Amino acid sequence: MLTAANDLADIIAYDRAIAEGGESIPAAYVKRMIEGEVPLRVYRDLRGLTQAQLSESSGVNRVQIADIEAGRKSGSVDTIRKLAGALSVRIDDLI
Repeated sequence: MLTAANDLADIIAYDRAIAEGGESIPAAYVKRMIEGEVPLRVYRDLRGLTQAQLSESSGVNRVQIADIEAGRKSGSVDTIRKLAGALSVRIDDLI
């Protein structure tokens, strides 16, 4: 039953993403997030950026990025907004 509920949630999320013109993300990256990896790191890797490059393009300190990726900190709303903008994703995608 839990598997069916998860499958339905995935289908609903997929349909919403398509309706909103969402980006297609390779399965390997999705799997990383499902397995619990911090979305910021996954999206940064997907974009082919280093922490230093993301820091430069977002205006967020590289140490803050490292702390968020390591799960030591969650980042303020403003920080997450800047990172989302630099990665061309929605804030929801990073939390």
